[in-house]
Amino acid sequence: MKILIALLLVFFFSLTTASAEENIVNVYTWAEEIPAETIAQFEKETGIKVNYSTYDSNEIMYTKLRTNNDIGYDIIEPSNYYIERMIHLGMLEKLDKSKLSNYKNIDPFFANQPYDPHGDYSIPFVWGTTGLFYNQELFSAHDVTSWTDLLNKKFINQLLMQDDSREVFTAALLMLGYSVNDKNPEHIRQAYFKLKELLPNVRLFNIDAVISILIDEDVFIGQTMSGDFYNAQSENAKLHFVYPKEGFLIWIDNFALLKTAPHKANAYQFLNFMMRPDIARDASIAISYSTANAAAKNLMPPELKSNPVLYPSPDILKRGEVQRDIGEEAFATIEKYWEQLKMSA
Repeated sequence: MKILIALLLVFFFSLTTASAEENIVNVYTWAEEIPAETIAQFEKETGIKVNYSTYDSNEIMYTKLRTNNDIGYDIIEPSNYYIERMIHLGMLEKLDKSKLSNYKNIDPFFANQPYDPHGDYSIPFVWGTTGLFYNQELFSAHDVTSWTDLLNKKFINQLLMQDDSREVFTAALLMLGYSVNDKNPEHIRQAYFKLKELLPNVRLFNIDAVISILIDEDVFIGQTMSGDFYNAQSENAKLHFVYPKEGFLIWIDNFALLKTAPHKANAYQFLNFMMRPDIARDASIAISYSTANAAAKNLMPPELKSNPVLYPSPDILKRGEVQRDIGEEAFATIEKYWEQLKMSA
């Protein structure tokens, strides 16, 4: 009898342990886009343990999942053009919005973009733009109104450009009057020669230390993302941001549920939690990126929701283009020319 009782205890203990071990959600997102306090609050409110991992580029995330799509992650956070690619490859689960009562909080502008027209597979979280900046002590509004202005010979060896092929080619494509998502190999070739023309004006390519570069005034003019600019301007009030007249790029980071997610019920709880207005607001403020959650934006301090860099007017926003997946062939063409450009820098 004692042996039987002991075996039963072991059996029930094993069931309890297995159940506890499964009360988890595995989240894989951009580094520093979900504050630790947000994770802790979700765990406290739900009792669900969050295993949180991060990456530094869409390419790292994508390659890891393509190598082993059954790796065990539940939720990922691709940028818009990788959402489009992963939908086409069947890697993402179609969302059951009956389990997402807070989806109504998402700004319709971001919820109905061409990379996921009906928001079936993605939940926009944070977003931003790529424009121009200049130091107002050295330059005026007349000096910098467009991407084409960067070609001016008076800017020789002065420009900061993003160390990212799509970002830099976007500037050149817009100079030529093309879309940021142009796939035409001849247009991409023309953009390369436009960048060759620009190269003498480029002082450095950088994407990881832009905030400190702007604060320390290592450069005084160039290309920057809105979130980085906002952080830098809080320390250096001489900086000014410009939405170029030819247009500009809009990026959106989205939560998505992997088709192979092993903890879908917990994942839905996490996704719904992240769309709660107070949670989305606090996360946006903590990381200094614009929220795609309209209800969260309404809860923002007035000085944030009226900031024209973080939240440009609808008229300005219409001039931007959301980055799309241009396909492997066009991307390979850009990468080929990008490598040639960097080698001649």
